[in-house]
Amino acid sequence: MKKTLVGALALVSLLLPLQASAEAVKPSTEALLHQMGQASRDLSYEMSYIWVKKNSIDTLRYRHALENGQSYAHLLFLSGPPQEVIQRGDEVSYFEPGLDPFTIKSNKMVAPILPLMKANIDNLAHFYDFIAMGRAREAGVACDVVRIAPKDGNRYSYLLWIDQATHLVMRADLLDRDGDLLEQFRVVSFVVNPKVAEMLSKLDQVKLPAVVQLPQQPQKKLQWTVNWLPNGFTLIAGNRHRLLLTERAVESRMYSDGLFSFSVYVSDADNFVGRGQLVRQGRRTLITRVDGNKEITVVGDIPPQTARQIAENVTFDKIKPEVTSTSK
Repeated sequence: MKKTLVGALALVSLLLPLQASAEAVKPSTEALLHQMGQASRDLSYEMSYIWVKKNSIDTLRYRHALENGQSYAHLLFLSGPPQEVIQRGDEVSYFEPGLDPFTIKSNKMVAPILPLMKANIDNLAHFYDFIAMGRAREAGVACDVVRIAPKDGNRYSYLLWIDQATHLVMRADLLDRDGDLLEQFRVVSFVVNPKVAEMLSKLDQVKLPAVVQLPQQPQKKLQWTVNWLPNGFTLIAGNRHRLLLTERAVESRMYSDGLFSFSVYVSDADNFVGRGQLVRQGRRTLITRVDGNKEITVVGDIPPQTARQIAENVTFDKIKPEVTSTSK
């Protein structure tokens, strides 16, 4: 009996250091997200996934590779009208039904791709908490589950399933402030293989549409100010233009925190504007209000309460009347 007890204690003493060392090498949640970002940018892989929204489901195939320091990617819609997006370095080409193919200068696709793949984790850490939620199985592989939750209540959150072997995201649930599901990214099958890079590098031999040269717009100071923004959102673009169909002058500013974005539009009010109009469809919120003779619209990937608070905190600069000199 005494020998058995001594043997059991010896076994436990041997196991404890092994468990402690395993816990010591387990990366922190923030480090895991860094690994996720690096894997998304550096690996050669192909994944088929579904993108579930409130009223639609898209099925897509995404291929990515980094070859000789240059990024290549190909996104193909597997259902509905033929659509695809091709990235070759800092050029992205779009092929959509009803439109002539075109190419723009950019390092990211505007398409149903998880924005976290290229997010700046260090910057997000100032405004979001990264919470380990345990482990689960998704797309046939063991995953670490991580929640990205805002430090305030002014934006949405993500729940991620990250493959323990490749660190690619296998599933991402976009949740509102009440924890209800808004959208879901879910991988069905995937492969990590250098042959993907060999295949995508052949895009260099493909003749793509010429890069669209956008006319330079003169930069003018907009005569209005957004006096409240959720922490972390910064101005990334602002311009003045006319709507194609109505020739109506519109001024706009776009803001982003690196994960979500929204825009504020200001134009002259008309009799067709619904005062206090609020529309929400999935992640997208649109709210319009009228201030005097101005219409203010906020639209983007933010909760309705946040959009309303932004719209209510737009003020207009007082324009000083021009002084004309008179000669005596």
